[in-house]
Amino acid sequence: MVKLYAKAQAFLTNEDGATAIEYGLIAAGISLVIATTVFLFGDDLDALFVDMSDALAGAGG
Repeated sequence: MVKLYAKAQAFLTNEDGATAIEYGLIAAGISLVIATTVFLFGDDLDALFVDMSDALAGAGG
């Protein structure tokens, strides 16, 4: 019975998988921020890059 209790206690205090879960949550949070930013500012960024491309094309010609 003591061995069973010791194994159960070792299982509950084992934190090997915790870092993988934490990294997964961080990656999910970063992905959510990127997706939200692209959704909110996508058209503005597209217009900015089109303007810069036009300016560079006009300067080279």
